[in-house]
Amino acid sequence: MEFQIREKTPEDKGWIVPYMRENWGSEKIVTRNTIHDATEVPGFIAEQNGKPAGIVLYHIKNKDCEIVLLASFVEKIGIGSALIDSVKRVAWLQGCRRIWLITTNDNTPALRFYQRRGFSLVAVYRNAIAGSRKLKPEIPLAGVDGIPIRDEIELELLLK
Repeated sequence: MEFQIREKTPEDKGWIVPYMRENWGSEKIVTRNTIHDATEVPGFIAEQNGKPAGIVLYHIKNKDCEIVLLASFVEKIGIGSALIDSVKRVAWLQGCRRIWLITTNDNTPALRFYQRRGFSLVAVYRNAIAGSRKLKPEIPLAGVDGIPIRDEIELELLLK
């Protein structure tokens, strides 16, 4: 199945806001006590037949590039990997030394996905989600497979 990757534009807000509210509770994304607005940070969109098929959002600060959100709406055709590759190119062009991200302890599919693409687990922030819930109360108590959501897990990919 064919898909294309393009930069996120202000027009994407029309579908990003309802998507984020339905799947993430709001357009706010909290990582390491920082609130990101999904409509404001840069990103890339995967499209298939003119419709969104995936999204990656990122934030660059101090030569570090954080993947704030990665979601593929069509699985197992390379959308997630292609979106990561797009972020890698931007990060490299901007002189970043690494790409990093936060996921939660329940998100075993994401942990598997990122490690298979060269990311390493570098930190576990125990009970960090309690603080995140103060910034975003919509974060559920349990996640994938009913696992209680408690910890933030940091992964990174060093750029050469």
